[in-house]
Amino acid sequence: MLARDYDLDCSIARTLELIGERWSLLVIRDVFLGNRRFDAIQSSLGVARNVLASRLGRLVDEGILEKRAYSERPPRYEYFLTDKGLDLWPVLVALMGFGDKYSLAEGEEPPMRIVHKGCGGIVNDRRICTDCGAELEVRDARAIAAGTTAPVSTAA
Repeated sequence: MLARDYDLDCSIARTLELIGERWSLLVIRDVFLGNRRFDAIQSSLGVARNVLASRLGRLVDEGILEKRAYSERPPRYEYFLTDKGLDLWPVLVALMGFGDKYSLAEGEEPPMRIVHKGCGGIVNDRRICTDCGAELEVRDARAIAAGTTAPVSTAA
């Protein structure tokens, strides 16, 4: 197993120590999309339950996610983004833009778009609405499935 610590004086390396493990960014993406329960995230991603439990625990320990009980018997939790987690939105938007630009086959549509809640315009990889030109923050936008106006939800 690879060490988690890069032992470098570099902000990118320190950030990767927090969110660079396989599945971590996809778990964060799912919580952004509204999947807050373990079973919904596991079903969406198809990740092994033990791996998901490990990633969720690490993200909670690092203050990226907050765990809140929704059932006492049996104990069940929902996961919410903290302010630290919400600050990852620009990273996810940039990664999505990069993937849309370089990983889609010619003529293939992206699986989801981010739209401005205010005017419905598409949000680009710089988080600017292509219709009205507004510079957007996380609460100004929502994800929609390509070819629809329906919000993306990977929840079952």
